[in-house]
Amino acid sequence: MIALKPTSPRSDSKLFVYDRKTDRVSHSKTGDLCDFLPSDYAVIFNNSKVIKARLFGKKQSGGKIEILIARETENGVLALIKGKARKGNRLIFDCDLSAEVLSVDLNGDRLLGFYEADKAIGFSRLIEIADLIGVTPLPPYIKRAANAKDEKNYQSCFAKVSGSVAAPTASLHFDSPLLERVRSRYKWAEITLHIGLGTFKAVETEDIRNHKMHSEYYTIGEEAKNIIDSKTPILAVGTTAARTVEYYARTRKISGECDLFLYPQNPPRRINALMTNFHLPKSTLFMLVCSMIGARKTKELYNIAIANNYRFYSYGDAMLII
Repeated sequence: MIALKPTSPRSDSKLFVYDRKTDRVSHSKTGDLCDFLPSDYAVIFNNSKVIKARLFGKKQSGGKIEILIARETENGVLALIKGKARKGNRLIFDCDLSAEVLSVDLNGDRLLGFYEADKAIGFSRLIEIADLIGVTPLPPYIKRAANAKDEKNYQSCFAKVSGSVAAPTASLHFDSPLLERVRSRYKWAEITLHIGLGTFKAVETEDIRNHKMHSEYYTIGEEAKNIIDSKTPILAVGTTAARTVEYYARTRKISGECDLFLYPQNPPRRINALMTNFHLPKSTLFMLVCSMIGARKTKELYNIAIANNYRFYSYGDAMLII
């Protein structure tokens, strides 16, 4: 059921609608979103932009190396590396870009310092160079190499702020006509949450409450803050928008690190509806859906989606819970 490429046009992808009040399931298209969302709702989008986080280079010894930029930290850039790379090793890429392995943690993640023509550079400059030489970081469950079409397809039409290594995939169902319809009919605002590799991390603890949730940097602007602070019902477009809204509702912090884990015993307090894709088993994303409607009902709906040939994961179809 895993979609290897997106629907074209985007708003022709299937939309699985579950109405919690009536316990009713409807089957439609994402282009018909406005037919199901009440007119008094506000819509929150995540405008984070996917960076070309996968870089290919070589070690000074000549061996090939592949890295996946994970995120910026205070002390360097966290990255995953395919191939052996020890502390102190120098990695060489095109465009006079190089990196030094500063440390290796217990999980095998490396902290890197980056240089352009041997001059240390910050994360913003690294992103600019990666945009020239890097590759779109498709999720690990899409078993094919990224191509030129993915540079556009794996990016929302309203992406603005570079920093994510995975797309906020519910956003991929919006094309310009649908976005225009939604913005003309509803209050709307954008937040920014930069998605990290932790989004793909499975929950492995026997008791899900013991799972250590990954953190991701977010910011909330004045328009989004005003909507969240009001009593207006909210549709979160994507799990990242949902987690950001809920984290702010709990902490009142407009920026920082969001590490909120939503599951059935810790349900949403502020969002009223969710648009999302169909997620991996045992993932925090699947459990976020469960937090809205319970694990038993979520599994029941997923079985209906499978029976109706819905396409799963990043390039797949969408679910609307209202």
